[in-house]
Amino acid sequence: MVRIGLEIHGYIDTKEKLFCTCKAIHGAKLTKPNINICPICTGQPGAKPMLQNKEAIKKAIQISLILGCKINKKMIWQRKHYSWPDLPKGYQNTLSGPYALPTGENGGFEEIRIRECHLEEDPAAWNPKTGEIDYNRSGVPLIEIVTEPDFKDGEQVERWLREIVTTLGYVKAINKKSGIKADVNVSVKGERVEIKNVNSIKNIKEAIEIEVIRQEKESPKEQETRRYDADKKATIKMRSKEQASDYRFISDPDLQIINISSSIIDSLKKTIPETPTQKLQKLIKKYNIPEYSAKILIKNIDIIELFEKTIQRINPKLAIRWVTEELFSVLNYNKRTLDEIDFNSEHFIELLELIEKKEISELKAQEILRSWKEKSFSPMENIKEYKQISNEKDTEKIVDDIIRKNKRAVEDYKSGKKWAINFLIGKVMEITNKRADYSTAKEILIKKLR
Repeated sequence: MVRIGLEIHGYIDTKEKLFCTCKAIHGAKLTKPNINICPICTGQPGAKPMLQNKEAIKKAIQISLILGCKINKKMIWQRKHYSWPDLPKGYQNTLSGPYALPTGENGGFEEIRIRECHLEEDPAAWNPKTGEIDYNRSGVPLIEIVTEPDFKDGEQVERWLREIVTTLGYVKAINKKSGIKADVNVSVKGERVEIKNVNSIKNIKEAIEIEVIRQEKESPKEQETRRYDADKKATIKMRSKEQASDYRFISDPDLQIINISSSIIDSLKKTIPETPTQKLQKLIKKYNIPEYSAKILIKNIDIIELFEKTIQRINPKLAIRWVTEELFSVLNYNKRTLDEIDFNSEHFIELLELIEKKEISELKAQEILRSWKEKSFSPMENIKEYKQISNEKDTEKIVDDIIRKNKRAVEDYKSGKKWAINFLIGKVMEITNKRADYSTAKEILIKKLR
């Protein structure tokens, strides 16, 4: 029987590292190694850790809560020892281990049991080919989510991981740009094998499928640790699997015990939003939103919250189109997420209200929305400049002028080249600064060109 469990690591989104004030920035954002470092996060002799990052503890608790875990009120930092070039102190500070109480335990998510969630520090980045070590990420706070071996195949793991990444995005605790990585435990009919540090959902799925096939052919006789080679599409043995005793866990005398009161836990519970699954059901059942559109909306907490505010005042059909098509188009084109823009939901609602009241054209509204690359503004401030030309007589005068000035396009249309009408409508929109009603202008043009 195939049994698969995960140990998922995600970077907690904080400004500073766990035990020092160095910036918690690493990876693609940095052009040089070893910029955000100090004696503490590089393990210099005599350097002592600062008080633990409160924001990291708070977010670790929020993650545990949204995954249904029981929060432990007393947590003791452990030293997890191992000899590896990426570990400057010779040990990793963690809330895991045989003598530890994790941040949260005994939870569950989408029918998979969560054994525990715990906070720990990230090691440095070691390049085994060059021997170089970058300490920029050393000491950055990590959350580790450990599941029970409830998965049956790689496809189930892939679906579940995508769901959990979306859900964790709702509490805004994980640095989504850094992605996740996982240690994958696979057992088919022999001893359990751990595949270390698989760094994308795609690779996690592939590694599982390849390892299951390997174990079906050759049953492992002892526990071992392997790595996944994405180029060779194979798992490769690294070493025999360590046991907890190999890490020589001890309580860290330099770090204070974390005491969490019931009032703090209750306060943090109030910050936990509905899960994507709950949002999905509400959109479908309460607001009659089509399932396809609802699944798009729930992928990001900022988007779904904007949509829920919007449909309190705007027709849901119009809101769906303007959020999932127009707004997404602007965000994707500018390679931004909504939280990276100084975006006021009231401005967006005003824009759609002006469309509903036919005070501005949809083309003009699109132009306004595209201008919100950095910051939104109230469209009511310049309503005179934006106001739609809806009077048919005024539109007819503009159309007559366009026909008179574009005789070649008129002849093309009359000779059967129907695309020419789009050129003429474009001229109407150009001269009116997109304030003319598109449908009215087209109707008048077709009528006059018969």
